[in-house]
Amino acid sequence: MNNAQFIVRKVAVLGAGVMGAQIAAHMVNANIETFLFELPAEADDPNAHVTKAIEKLKKHEPAPLSVKSKAAFIEAANYDQHLEQLKTCDVVIEAIAERMDWKQALYEKVAPYLGEQTIFASNTSGLSINRLAQAFPEALRHRFCGVHFFNPPRYMHLIELIPCEQSDALMLDNLESFLVTYLGKGVIRAKDTPNFIANRIGVFSLLATMHHGRESGLAFDEVDALTGALIGRPKSATFRTADVVGLDILAHVIHTMRDTLPDDDWHSYFETPDWLRGLIDEGALGQKTKRGVYQKVGKEIQVLDLAENTYRASCGEVHDELKQQLKYSKPVDRIAIMRNSQHAQGQFLWAIHRDLFHYCAVQLEHIADNARDLDLAIRWGFGWEHGPFEIWQEAGWKQVADWINTDIAAGKSMSNKPLPSWVQTISEQVHTSQGSYAPVTGTIHQRSELPVYHRQLYPDRLIGEDATYGETIFETDAVRMWHTGDKIAILSFKSKMHTIGKDVLNGILDALKEAEKNWQAMVIWQTEPPFSAGANLKQATERPKPQHVEKRVPAPPSLFEKFFKQFKKSAQATVLKAARELDMADALMARKLAEVEAMIDQFQQTSQALRYSMVPTVAAVDGLALGGGCEFVMHCDRVVATMETYIGLVEAGVGLLPAGGGCKEFALRAAQTAVEGDPFPQLKKYYQTVAMAELAKSAEQAKELGFLRPADTIIMNRFELLHAAKLQAMTLAESGYRPPLRMRAIPVAGNTGIATIESMLVNMHEGGFISDHDYLIGKKIAYVMCGGDLTPGSLADEEWFLQLERAAFMELLATEKTQARIEHTLKTGKPLRN
Repeated sequence: MNNAQFIVRKVAVLGAGVMGAQIAAHMVNANIETFLFELPAEADDPNAHVTKAIEKLKKHEPAPLSVKSKAAFIEAANYDQHLEQLKTCDVVIEAIAERMDWKQALYEKVAPYLGEQTIFASNTSGLSINRLAQAFPEALRHRFCGVHFFNPPRYMHLIELIPCEQSDALMLDNLESFLVTYLGKGVIRAKDTPNFIANRIGVFSLLATMHHGRESGLAFDEVDALTGALIGRPKSATFRTADVVGLDILAHVIHTMRDTLPDDDWHSYFETPDWLRGLIDEGALGQKTKRGVYQKVGKEIQVLDLAENTYRASCGEVHDELKQQLKYSKPVDRIAIMRNSQHAQGQFLWAIHRDLFHYCAVQLEHIADNARDLDLAIRWGFGWEHGPFEIWQEAGWKQVADWINTDIAAGKSMSNKPLPSWVQTISEQVHTSQGSYAPVTGTIHQRSELPVYHRQLYPDRLIGEDATYGETIFETDAVRMWHTGDKIAILSFKSKMHTIGKDVLNGILDALKEAEKNWQAMVIWQTEPPFSAGANLKQATERPKPQHVEKRVPAPPSLFEKFFKQFKKSAQATVLKAARELDMADALMARKLAEVEAMIDQFQQTSQALRYSMVPTVAAVDGLALGGGCEFVMHCDRVVATMETYIGLVEAGVGLLPAGGGCKEFALRAAQTAVEGDPFPQLKKYYQTVAMAELAKSAEQAKELGFLRPADTIIMNRFELLHAAKLQAMTLAESGYRPPLRMRAIPVAGNTGIATIESMLVNMHEGGFISDHDYLIGKKIAYVMCGGDLTPGSLADEEWFLQLERAAFMELLATEKTQARIEHTLKTGKPLRN
């Protein structure tokens, strides 16, 4: 390929199955024109198969599309009528079924239609890239490679990039850069070996877990209780993950390993268990058929009991002593606790870790360039908190190696193959601040020097790598203000979940004063998500966590369906931490309410200070931005948000309303976009967003709901967030920034707007859709957002709306039913409708 700038204007995805359709969805999420190809249908519409697949995208959970309207930008195509369109595409991704013969036949069919510079890539999860390349004319093979997305493509960070022998080096660099910035992915270059890196190691770990679970006599739900969050893996653990992936898919991957790895020293374990084969024969394939290892009957989760050959209620638990030891011990001690445990569960955990470490050490040089690539592949592709080598290193490299060798000699390991010599020759660290160990060269390999990675000021780091965030300007127990050697100040919160208490508010105000004196702009950026889980009206009692141990943990695919359902629950609990200590005794309540009101006033002052600072303020948002966190976002001059930003004003769900300037801000935005001076049509939409505690499930949806403005920027890669936010801040500063003029004449919807909303609330109340207290909350929100009992079109300033917010918030907080909602949510983690 030539050295001209690489630009991707159009992409084609071949195959409209589950993966193909979702890859196409993620392309349009990134605003890339996309064709989705499938075999022609025999019906009147030849594109019927693709049309059906696109419609399914709108209903799928977790949502593959950032907003449903994106589906309209996927262009349906079929192989009989539209192959000429491939010539216009810069990248073509094949995502049909995992059949070598089918893929090769398709390649022969489409090859004549590819453009002169088109990159053709296969999404195969484990077939040989070099064998697939043979289906192309030799002159095209330099533009062929593998790009293995993980399911679901929108959410999983990992893409494995696998070259064939003829793949052009510049083509691979260009494609990697595109995947990183424009699709937001973490790219790992894998060698052309069966199942590549993540599936090779991840599936081996699953097989080892199955084997040792059976040997230890542990039930499926007991294994899942042991192999989930307790050891830093997804809550879906082992068998729940298998159900989500699909038991037929799992069996296929095991079959591939058995057939393609005959010389693997662990080959005897690459067999599909009888119970798994039996479930597949019965059509019980897991989540997609609503029965697999688990099934749901009514509200009860049931698990397959192999001994009884029937389902029973799932109740697997970890032995209390082992659970307490692992939960409260230091990471460095956990592997030793497992090995020294006399309980069957502890011995099981040691066995699965021992065999995982053993397998990774033996296979590393064959499947990956270095230890970093293997660890990040497992973290990004399987959602583990740490990769295998990280866990090993943290537990003491040489000590664990000695334990493994002892078990190999005793015949306890799944293989008697000795650990490779490099394990004994390196120091205590396979990961260092200089790089990670590469066994083929026997050297430490630094991170990639591709220019795209210069945008990642703080990439996802590994245990053993330095974790220094710039130079400190000032630091308190609640916040840290720092810089990276330029004139942009960065503010990071240190509270748990980055909640906002008095100390954080004081820190923001102090930071703004410092920024106005000595800096050109200020960016609010957290060293790990979330941006902020909202206001914490009581002073946080948790010890501040040092920034150097903060870690980004990508959510596993099987958690996403639960994730959005739990948004409101977690948000409400966070917003209401203030109420944890609210005594119901009248005198104590009066004292606490006064403290809360003072904090609300300070919160509003801080929001306004962000808006009217003499230096530009930029919110760099990733993950949750709830309640007060959302209000701060709305008051910054600009927002740079990752696509996976989930933002909302959630207070209504627990009987309150936004009082940090959120209601005021929506009233202001409605007035600014009013048609013929009437703010109510737009205000009505904003009212529904606030009253229903709506949460945006993407940054794109946040724009639709009004939390983000049209001028705000959305990026795809969370590790490029600080880079992009600093560029925005510098652009504002270098453009002669001045804060906006204070709004002193905001037209209000007034009493007519209030009456209109109340009529809707009456209908909902009479229909039984809302309770008496819901009705009261809805009225209070309407009163504030409409500007109170004024004539429509009357003019009010911002302070007027802020006063209304404070008063309505305190009135609701003083009611018994709001207090009951607060108490119930804090005790149970669930909302109360009363």
